[in-house]
Amino acid sequence: MINQQQELVHDMKQEPKNNSTNLLERITIDPAICHGKPCLRGLRYPVETILELLSAGMTYDEILADYEDLEREDILAALAYATRLSQVKRMQAVLV
Repeated sequence: MINQQQELVHDMKQEPKNNSTNLLERITIDPAICHGKPCLRGLRYPVETILELLSAGMTYDEILADYEDLEREDILAALAYATRLSQVKRMQAVLV
């Protein structure tokens, strides 16, 4: 699973540069940090945590006040990463 995530982030970084791609450079995956979950800038802030805070209704300013080493671009990077993960070409049922 970690290799798939690392490949996804690597592939995203290889695409032509735009604002979203630049933001994705802030996403790191390291098996030694947060069990290999995608994190922001190698810090121990998983992308999923930022997304949970946003979905709970916290504003950017509230998150930045609570997590002083985060930057506005980190929040945007988490959103860009989630956007890319949701852009699938097709879904296929898996029989278990």
